[in-house]
Amino acid sequence: MNKHDSTSRYGPLVGAIDEGTSSTRFLVFAADTAEVLTYHQVPISQSCPKEGWVEQNPIEILKAVRECLNQTVFNLRQLTIDPSDIVAVGITNQRETTIVWDSITGEPLYNAIVWMDMRTTSIIDDILKKIRNQNKNYLKPLCGLPISPYFSALKLKWLLENVPSVREALDQKRCMFGTIDSWLIWNLTGGTNSGVHATDVTNASRTMLMNITTLKWDPTLLSFFNIPPEILPEIRSSSEIYGYIQDDILSGVPISGCLGDQQSALVGQMCLQKGQAKSTYGTGCFLLYNTGTAIVDSSHGLLTTVAYQLGPQSPPIYALEGSVAIAGAVIQWLKDNLGIITDVKKSESLVEQIPNDNHVTFVPAFAGLYAPYWRKDARSVICGITEDTNSTHIIKAALQAVCFQTRDILEAMKEDTGLVLSKLLVDGAMTNNNLLMQMQADICGIPVVRPLMCETTALGVAIAAGSADGIRKWDVKIDATVPSDTFLPSISENERDIMYSQWKMAIDRSLGWEPITDTSENTKNIHKATAPGIFVIGTILLLMIARYQSML
Repeated sequence: MNKHDSTSRYGPLVGAIDEGTSSTRFLVFAADTAEVLTYHQVPISQSCPKEGWVEQNPIEILKAVRECLNQTVFNLRQLTIDPSDIVAVGITNQRETTIVWDSITGEPLYNAIVWMDMRTTSIIDDILKKIRNQNKNYLKPLCGLPISPYFSALKLKWLLENVPSVREALDQKRCMFGTIDSWLIWNLTGGTNSGVHATDVTNASRTMLMNITTLKWDPTLLSFFNIPPEILPEIRSSSEIYGYIQDDILSGVPISGCLGDQQSALVGQMCLQKGQAKSTYGTGCFLLYNTGTAIVDSSHGLLTTVAYQLGPQSPPIYALEGSVAIAGAVIQWLKDNLGIITDVKKSESLVEQIPNDNHVTFVPAFAGLYAPYWRKDARSVICGITEDTNSTHIIKAALQAVCFQTRDILEAMKEDTGLVLSKLLVDGAMTNNNLLMQMQADICGIPVVRPLMCETTALGVAIAAGSADGIRKWDVKIDATVPSDTFLPSISENERDIMYSQWKMAIDRSLGWEPITDTSENTKNIHKATAPGIFVIGTILLLMIARYQSML
C-alpha cells in the first residue's frame, strides 16, 4: 500500500468514515497537509415509531457507508489520484446509538436505538427506586456517567427484555452488541466471515458498562444491568490496527483509528493539552474539556469520559463533557414542524434586526434536559411572549437557547475545575452561522474561535488512524495551531447577565412536567417522552405564528 508514497502528488492518504446522526460521509485527507481531497455524503433517515422513540436502520447505515466509500474512490480517480495511496481508514461515529445483530446471519435483530431515544425512562424509574435516595449518580464512581436514557446500557437492557428475537439469539449464543463503530468495523472486516468485533475506549466509555479507570468491561456494572459479557466487543485504544477492509473497494486497507464523534472533534481541534476545550454544534451540542491523565469527578452535572488513547501503550486522556440534547434539532423543528423558517439566510437577516431588549426565551427541552441538569421531566417552554412577539423572535430565541445551554456547561466546568476559559473553540455544521457564533461570544463573554477547515470531526479520526503503529504516516503535533477566525463579545456584562438570568428563570419553568405513560399491553412499563419531531406548542403560540409567518 505504500508504493506510491514517494511519487504521489499528495503523499500518503488517510480516509475517515464519519457516521453521524443525520448523514454518513467518507473523506480523504492528505496526511502531509491535512487537506481534504474529496468526500461523498449520504443522508440517513430516522423513524419515530412511538413518542420519544428514535430509531435508524442499521442496514441503511451500512449501505450508506459503502456508497460513500465507492463514490469517494470514484472521485479520487476522476482527480487522477490513485486510491491505493490510501494507507489507513478511521471511523468516527454518533455515540451511544445501540445495535444488536445475529453473528450467524449478520442481520440486525432490531433497529438501531438512537442516542436521543427516551424509551428507557420507566426502566430507569424502576432502577432508581431500588437505590438509596434514588441517586442517579450511583454508578458514576465506576463509569463516570449518571443513570440516564442517553447511554447504551439502558438501551441494550430494553432490547434484551422487550424484543423476543434478541432474547432468542442470546439463548442460542449468536447475539452481538455494539455501538455504530462496532457494527461498521465488524461488517467492513468480514462480517460473518471472521469480522472483528471491537470498539474503542471512547465509545465504550459511553455505554455505562466500562470501568473508567481500568478501561475494561466492569463485572459490577454488567451485573447491575444484567448484561451478559459474551455479547460485548473487545475494547481497544483509539489508534491501532483493528483489522483490514474485506470489501472489494479498498480491500486490504487497515482500519486503524476509532473515536466517538465528539472526542474525534477534540483531537481534530488539536485540544491535546490539559485545559483545552471545544464545543461541537450538530443535532445536539457537546463541549469537551481535556483534563489530561486525571479523572475529574464532576459535582455540577458534567460527565467524565475518555477523550482518547492514541495507542495501546499510551496513557488514556480524560475529559469532562457537557452534553446538550437539542441544538441544530431545534432549528430543524422550526423548519419542519412549524414552518416558520423557509429561507435560512432571510431568517438570519430578520433575526439580526431584533433588539436584545425583547427578551423572549425558548427552552427546547423536547425530551428532557441533559447536562448540567439531567432532568428527564423537563419539557419545552417559551417565556416572555407579548402582543408584539412574532415568529422572528421565536427563531432568535431558539438560536440563543443553543448559546445559553453552552454557557450552562461552561459555568459547570468553572465550578468543577476552577478554570475560566479564555476562548471557546467551536466546530460542527451550525458554526457556519455567523450570527449564532456572535451570539455565543456575547452570551459567554469570551472569544469564540472557529477553524477555517470545518471538517475537524473527520480530521480527528484521520489523525488517529494515520498515526497508529504500523501506519505512522501522520505526525501528531501537540502544539499545532489551526487556522481560524474569531468572534469577540460585543455586549456589556450587564446585558449578558440580564439575558442569562432570564434563561435560568425559563429553565425553572420547564421542570416538573410529567411524561405521558402508555398503559397498553404491548408497551407495558414504557414511559413516553415527547420527541423533537412531534412536540406541539400551545394554541396561542400557533395562532401567533400563523399570523406572522408571512413576514418570512
